[in-house]
Amino acid sequence: MSGYALPIRNLIREFAKFPGIGEKTATRLANHVLHASVDEVRVFAESLLDVKRKIHLCSVCFNLAEGELCEICADRGRDHGTICVVEDADSLIALEASGGYNGVYHVLQGAISPLDGIGPEQLRIAELIARLDNQEVNEVIIATNPDTSGEATALFLLKLLKGRGVKVSRIACGVPMGGDLRYIDKMTLAKSLEFRRSA
Repeated sequence: MSGYALPIRNLIREFAKFPGIGEKTATRLANHVLHASVDEVRVFAESLLDVKRKIHLCSVCFNLAEGELCEICADRGRDHGTICVVEDADSLIALEASGGYNGVYHVLQGAISPLDGIGPEQLRIAELIARLDNQEVNEVIIATNPDTSGEATALFLLKLLKGRGVKVSRIACGVPMGGDLRYIDKMTLAKSLEFRRSA
């Protein structure tokens, strides 16, 4: 970064703090800002501040929201009797993009990971139980990630929700559409056999 004036070096350092952004990419971003008009930079800066000022967690599902409720919880056309439990807002967005789900969500804000000091009490699990106690729910779909933390979280939730009078299901894991079995990892193949269904 030597050769750049201090304000540019500071901007490069700030961009480099973003996940997945190395020094070269941070330098390109800083140079883009440097060559942009003052109005473009002002709009960019205001967008950053708007996110911090206006976005918070939905009071029902803990998705990102601008108002008290997120758009999904506020939508009366959704099936509020089906709750899909996800780890984070990115997972929710991925499921929404599939177009195959019309229920509502519950965002845990993470997954159980004892090595990282994250136990059930650090997640929004108590709030999920409160939702089940206070509203009519027919099914809870557990859609945590198929990794160690996600599986631990799913197992914890399955045990916790057993016997509560609500159907509990887990999203299927297995071979992706268009996949070639020769190139699928062993864990995915094992899960696809475990969760096989009748033809």
